[in-house]
Amino acid sequence: MNKAVSIDGQLVAEKDAKISVLDHGLLYGDGLFEGIRVRAGRIFRLEQHLARLELGARALGLDLPFDGEGRARIVRETVRAFAQKEAYVRLLVTRGEGPLGVDPSTCKQPTLVCIVAEIGLYSAEQRAQGLTLITSSYRRPSPDVQDVAIKTLNYLGSVLAKQEARRQGADEALLLNQSGRVSEASVANIFVVRGRTLSTPPALDGCLEGINRGAVLELAREFGFSAGERSLGRRDLLAADEVFLTGSGAGVVGVRSLDGRAIGRGRTGEVTLELERRHRALAESEGPVTVP
Repeated sequence: MNKAVSIDGQLVAEKDAKISVLDHGLLYGDGLFEGIRVRAGRIFRLEQHLARLELGARALGLDLPFDGEGRARIVRETVRAFAQKEAYVRLLVTRGEGPLGVDPSTCKQPTLVCIVAEIGLYSAEQRAQGLTLITSSYRRPSPDVQDVAIKTLNYLGSVLAKQEARRQGADEALLLNQSGRVSEASVANIFVVRGRTLSTPPALDGCLEGINRGAVLELAREFGFSAGERSLGRRDLLAADEVFLTGSGAGVVGVRSLDGRAIGRGRTGEVTLELERRHRALAESEGPVTVP
């Protein structure tokens, strides 16, 4: 699979894309990332992604390399180098190279990497039928332990939850917080549809305030739904007419079951399909064309 890669603003061949084994992003997960989608040659909501990256860097005390326009230019140039109208962008910033030891002050220069590649998280059949979920035994930590609103390079909790789901033959994992409330899936936000109401957990319950989550809330209101944040339990998912996930990689994808129990009619629902269509149309029309 071909990829376009930029390291510290310089395009490099994939085989030459290397960072030091002493980079603290590798050693300690000390860094941030953004996952961004390209649709019809347009980078979806790049400004919002870059703003969230800046906010996360401030929280970590990490000085981002380049200025805001410089980082945007690097993303655009790497997307152009990939030269495909449909793509996934992984923009990441590490603390940089330094001696062994967790002290971040020993790292003199952050590293910025931009990777653009194809992505296909779910097949057309999975999207039509809906995903299967299990409730993970792993819990989202409280914000005073790890603030999941910051997209750090430490995604071990998500990795283990996804591994657990795959072991049980499921597509995805549902993560609860320490109080038993719904947080999100392993790498996606979650929504519940009941009647003309659409609900998604608030950030305080341990979910990321996803860029695509925000876009779907906007689209649902335009579609005539009462849409907003509300604390949810497993029972809310099982009692829902429809459940779906959102994310940069996933887009909008329906859920058909939780822990072997059917949700709604046991397949991707009509509201989900309509929001998926509207979300794609929005992404294909918003922002300047980067890949003509």
